[in-house]
Amino acid sequence: MHKAIVVFEVEGGSDKYFNGHRKDTMPIVNSILDAGWHAEVVYFRPEWSEDIFTYVSENFDAYISRVNPGNIPSGEKVYFELLTRLSEAGLVGMSTPEEMMAYGAKDALVKLNETALVPSDTAAYYDVETFHATFPISLSYGERVLKQNRGSTGSGIWRVQIEDKELAASIVPGTPLPLDTELKCTEAVDNHTEIRQLGEFMNFCDRYIIGDNGMLVDMRFMPRIVEGEIRILLVGPDPVFVVHKKPAEGGDNFSATLFSGATYSYDSPEAWPELVEMFAAARPVIAEKLGGDDIPLVWTADFMLADAADGHDTYVLGEINCSCVGFTSELDMGIQEKIAAIAISRVEEKERALAHVDRGGHDGQELPLSH
Repeated sequence: MHKAIVVFEVEGGSDKYFNGHRKDTMPIVNSILDAGWHAEVVYFRPEWSEDIFTYVSENFDAYISRVNPGNIPSGEKVYFELLTRLSEAGLVGMSTPEEMMAYGAKDALVKLNETALVPSDTAAYYDVETFHATFPISLSYGERVLKQNRGSTGSGIWRVQIEDKELAASIVPGTPLPLDTELKCTEAVDNHTEIRQLGEFMNFCDRYIIGDNGMLVDMRFMPRIVEGEIRILLVGPDPVFVVHKKPAEGGDNFSATLFSGATYSYDSPEAWPELVEMFAAARPVIAEKLGGDDIPLVWTADFMLADAADGHDTYVLGEINCSCVGFTSELDMGIQEKIAAIAISRVEEKERALAHVDRGGHDGQELPLSH
């Protein structure tokens, strides 16, 4: 064992500080170093993929990906192939492409729409034809939110409502809306609103479906989003903190991003016991529906308030993310030390499992990791 962990980044992008790193990258690296292990940053470029594979596979036990896939739109496939090869070479991946796609893709919501976490009418469009045939019917039932798979910080997430309220009230649910129906479309990235005709807006949204990993998720608009979005940040299986993100007041604002003027407040998990307990109880179901319980190293689950049938508050899952979760505002909470500790423990656990096999204590199959 090398006792070494590499941290991947990409050059450029709006998430970088003046030193060229994400603000939360070097705290992770330094925490691994403080624990007595080696750690360093390696920048990914598609043309460097072979050399990176050789260098990393020969010198490191694990990788931590701190790459926002949106910053490498033309190289995402090559990057995922590199991470997969490194895992096949024996490195512990955090997070692997499989975890990112299972937990981080927007259609995770669709896979959970038979659970109490997500409204049952949540759908995903993987081709333009299905989108154009289905969305005019979906919108007849009321306001919707469309979410692109590739976006971050609210980009390509649209609240869609019929502009004419009298028309909206007169529509028979299940009746396809005419393509010239005027819509009010508000994008979460900055809460700006555009008036577009239905057909034109769908043509505009085709860009989100076309291309690798392209899709649109179609979800019911949750009116209580104006009260805020509640995010649980987890390191491995452990909730670390809960952040309440309240959109800026006024108009059709619904975005909970800092860019849009939302205000954030931070609490311990103990301050949200019902939500944390509900999510912990749902974890086995989430694992089953998303293809396994290889829990990401750093991940989040975002919830919105809703009204239960008995009038009490309940929570609706809006998104899970594990591709490149940021925590720059919470560095003083010691999250980087928790990340380093769990990353090191995962490498050591794999080494113990392999040593057990070498001693003839197993049937030749690698022991599963319990994260």
